[in-house]
Amino acid sequence: MTAAAINLWLLLLALAIDATLGWPDIVYRRIRHPVVWIGALLGGLEARLNRPDWQGGLRRAAGLLTLILLLIVCGGAGLLLSGLLHDLPFGWIAEAVLMASLIAQRSLHDHVAAVAAGIEQDGLAGGRRAVAMIVGRDPDSLDEAGVSRAAIESLAENFSDGVVAPVFWCALLGLPGILLYKAINTADSMIGHRNDRYRAFGWAAARLDDLVNLPASRLSALLLVLSARLLPGASARAAFAAVERDAGRHRSPNAGWPEAAMAGALGLKLAGPRRYGDRWVEDHWMGGEDGRAEAGAPDIRHALRLFRLACLLLAGLVLLGANVLSL
Repeated sequence: MTAAAINLWLLLLALAIDATLGWPDIVYRRIRHPVVWIGALLGGLEARLNRPDWQGGLRRAAGLLTLILLLIVCGGAGLLLSGLLHDLPFGWIAEAVLMASLIAQRSLHDHVAAVAAGIEQDGLAGGRRAVAMIVGRDPDSLDEAGVSRAAIESLAENFSDGVVAPVFWCALLGLPGILLYKAINTADSMIGHRNDRYRAFGWAAARLDDLVNLPASRLSALLLVLSARLLPGASARAAFAAVERDAGRHRSPNAGWPEAAMAGALGLKLAGPRRYGDRWVEDHWMGGEDGRAEAGAPDIRHALRLFRLACLLLAGLVLLGANVLSL
C-alpha cells in the first residue's frame, strides 16, 4: 500500500475518532490541546518581534519572520512525529489521534448545539451565553433571531476552516500538512486583525490564511449543496443559487461560500450588517431576498443536521480516495 493510501486511511480513522470522542475534557485538563501549544509559541514570538516602535515595512517584515518561524517549527514537528510514529508498533493509532485533535467536527457541533439548547431552556439569555463562546460579536446586542443566525453562520464558516480545510491539507500532506494549516489558521485568528497592533504585523498571516482556505471554502459549499439534496426540508437548488449569487459579495473571500450555501439550503438570510464590539460591519446578506432573517432554535437544529450530512459526505470522499489509492 502506498504512503498516500495509508495517510488517507489514517485520516478516515481520525475523522471517526473526532466525530465520536472529540478532545475529551480530561485530556485537555492534563495536556491542553495542540492548538493551545501553537498559540503559546506564536504568543511568545509576537511578544518579542511585534515592536510598537517599529513602523510600516519593518513591522510587516517582523510579522512575516514570525509566521515563517512558526511554520518551520510546526512543519518540522509534523515531519518528526510522523517519522517516529511510523517506526513504532501501533504508532499509527497515535498519529490518527493527533490528526483527530486538529479536526473540529465534534467540538463545533457541540458548541452550536449548546446555543439551540440555551434558547430552548433559558430563552434569549441562555442563547446569548452560549453564542458568546463561538462568535466575536457582542451577544447583548443580539435578539433571538440574531443569536440563532450567528450560531448558524459560525457553523457554516467553521465547517470550512475547522473541518474541511484541515482534512483537505491532511489528505494532501499528512500530519505535517494539517499541523501547518492549523498554525496558519491560529496565526490568522491571533494576529490577523485590522487594528493598530496587528494591521502590519499580521498582514502575512491574514493573506496566507485566505489563500490556504480558498479550496476548502469551495469544497465546503459543494458538500453543503449536496447534503441539502439529501435532507428533508432543505433545498439544494436554492443553496446552489445562493452560492452563485452571493458568495462573492461577502467581505471575506472564503466565508461567503459555505455561509451562502447554508443560507440557501435552509431558506435563511445570513451574514449581513452586524456589530463587533463598538465596530459596525457592513456586509451583504447571504441568501438574498428569498431568505428570512427570522431564525430560532429549530433552524439551528436543522443546520446541524445539514452539517452532519456534509461531514459524512466528506468522510465518504476520504474513503473513496483511500480505496482508489489502495488498488
